[in-house]
Amino acid sequence: MSHRDTRQAGARSWNRIAVIVAGAALLSWAGPGANAFWTAASNGGTAAAAADAVAAGATPSTSVSAGNVTLAWNASTTLASRPVSGYTVARYPSASGGAGVPAGGTCAGTVAAGLGCVDQGVPTGTWYYTVTPVLGPWQGAESARSAGAAVDTTPPAAPTVTAPAYVNTANVTSVPVSGTTEAGASITLTVTDSGTPAHNVTATVTANGSGAWNAAVNLTSLNAGTVTYRAVATDTAGNQGNPAAPGTATSVKDVIAPTVSNVTLIDFAGTPKTIGKLDSKDKVTIQFSEALDASTICSSWASAANGTLSGDNQVTVNISATNVLSIVVLGTACPTVRIGTVALGATYYGSGTLSYKGTGSNASTLNWDTASKTLTVTLGALVPGGIPSNANQQPAVPSFTPDVGIKDRAGNSLAVTAVSGSSSSF
Repeated sequence: MSHRDTRQAGARSWNRIAVIVAGAALLSWAGPGANAFWTAASNGGTAAAAADAVAAGATPSTSVSAGNVTLAWNASTTLASRPVSGYTVARYPSASGGAGVPAGGTCAGTVAAGLGCVDQGVPTGTWYYTVTPVLGPWQGAESARSAGAAVDTTPPAAPTVTAPAYVNTANVTSVPVSGTTEAGASITLTVTDSGTPAHNVTATVTANGSGAWNAAVNLTSLNAGTVTYRAVATDTAGNQGNPAAPGTATSVKDVIAPTVSNVTLIDFAGTPKTIGKLDSKDKVTIQFSEALDASTICSSWASAANGTLSGDNQVTVNISATNVLSIVVLGTACPTVRIGTVALGATYYGSGTLSYKGTGSNASTLNWDTASKTLTVTLGALVPGGIPSNANQQPAVPSFTPDVGIKDRAGNSLAVTAVSGSSSSF
């Protein structure tokens, strides 16, 4: 080998040593977290070293839905602006310290595509996430930990549900339903009738900060009869309550208003009696299409019970000069009374207004019988001074006009219109 060849070989060896030393120096410069790497290139018998390092990861952002945490982060590059090939994601139980574990779901392994993933099936707790960029066998420094992601995997309990006993003509287009649940939870309310097939109405509302919720639902499309309310809550963490065990309540839908079936004038069956003349013990019966709410007739009566007013001089039955019968109740036995008037359809007075009340067995009475759906007015003793007609009357056709406010048990109002009864006569 010539002296010149010896010098060239020595130069090449020196260049290789220089590249190795430069690479080692760059690795040392990059520090333990930067993971520097280097490459050597030959050009015309000379060698050059190129060094780079993977930059630190970007702190991820998080959002939580039930047991899933969705992460997003900004792209990382090398210090020389080369793109990285992917990212690894870790989950920590605290904002600092502690041991991290690899995230799962679409965050498992190396996330090679995109700048986000979903860690699925995360246990209840508050978790902090990091992202580490990788490029082939090299990796950058782990990012700072994210803000805490509070994960709640406990489904809410069934909400309480309160609904009116009846759905009637007054509320059917906006039935008030309410209850309580977790603060801020979303309530899915389903209302179902008992038809075949059944019909449903649904509504979604949100509970306030105290957990109270309210809904107004239009139930005009549901069949009459029992309707059932079912409420399922979804909490602010995205956990849904058990649909098979919802909060429930029921109502009865009745949107048919009551009507007057018949009005009858009945002569006293005993002795003495005078057909065509108003006598003590004569009766007026008013029959309805369904049982009424008795408390809307007399405010002291129970809604679904029978009722009677029969004290001494408590009930006064008046017959006006125009032959219209009305009832007056005195005292505190019935603070509010709603009955109406009966046009008798014949002339029964002799001079002025006739009044009937009396005491004991001769007292006027007012009776409601829920089974027969009948209101009965019985005339007591004639107040002295009244002069009933002595003339026999032809069979009369009475007509009843109800007072405002009489309702059935569902709350449907009796129409305030005159209804003619059957032909009869006192």
